[in-house]
Amino acid sequence: MTAYFLGVDVGSSKTHALIADECGRCVGFGKAWGGNHQIVGYQGLVQALIASFEQARQMAGIQAQQIAGAGFGIAGYDFPTERQDHLNSVAVLGLTCPVEVINDGLNGLWAGASRGIGVSVTAGSGVNCRGRGPRGEEGRIVGNGVHFGEFGGGMEIVWKALTLVNYAWIKRVPPTALTAIYLEATGARDELDLMEGLSNQRYHLSPFLAVRIFETAAAGDWAAREVIRWAGEELGWLAVSVIRQIGMQHDQVEVIQSGSIFEGGEAILEPMRRVILAQVPKARLIRLTCPPVVGPVVLAMEIAGYDGYAVRETLIRTAKELVS
Repeated sequence: MTAYFLGVDVGSSKTHALIADECGRCVGFGKAWGGNHQIVGYQGLVQALIASFEQARQMAGIQAQQIAGAGFGIAGYDFPTERQDHLNSVAVLGLTCPVEVINDGLNGLWAGASRGIGVSVTAGSGVNCRGRGPRGEEGRIVGNGVHFGEFGGGMEIVWKALTLVNYAWIKRVPPTALTAIYLEATGARDELDLMEGLSNQRYHLSPFLAVRIFETAAAGDWAAREVIRWAGEELGWLAVSVIRQIGMQHDQVEVIQSGSIFEGGEAILEPMRRVILAQVPKARLIRLTCPPVVGPVVLAMEIAGYDGYAVRETLIRTAKELVS
């Protein structure tokens, strides 16, 4: 009888469910809205899990009882005290197999590192960094952004650029092309209106504005280039911190880079690489090129006693055909 494995990547904006067989062939895929309980509550998480799983199960043509292992990488699962609530949410799927839940910051590590060992830096709208050592050591950041000094995601880039727009307005620094970008994005009449509107929450900034900041940096604006350099260095320091936690600063540790921010290319990769290699000379930086949901599938196979890494290339190839 063929064994099947379920992996689910629950993000803040979307949820992906992927089912693969024991040979690594992906046979079912489903997607739903975000399931971070901090945003939608645990009931919202449950609904996202059900919707994505049912799509994947129906595409695969199997029943829940045929799944031999299930892995869930879930945004918002930040602390051990939340484990049981997340397991309770997963239980509604009616699975009878071994199940594991992890923070979604580890998805890239399971998907991209040689044996799920190393550090994963995720940078999208926000930022996360998680690590796993060869003897099971765990490393992490808080994962909740600016309040804890964790920078490098889209929202932090937008926040940092706003600082320089303000500095230019008060003439602390020279003018920057970012000012026009922010006025256009909010519809503000001028800098005073921009600052008043943001202060009174009449205007709001989106992390997607980071795309314009990258474009402005590429066009040569000094402030935008400074922001991207700063973000890259901050991402590098997150990786170094977690590498130290898992005791791999003298090893050839793999650092997986996952998320849309890394599509900015060398402008952000170079300062990140420079910081990491200055502290961890043997580190290897690897850009994740497969869907992160592959990671929870590998995890599912491992906890069920199968070698997920032996079939990972097949998982990646067939996942790319299904995941969109």
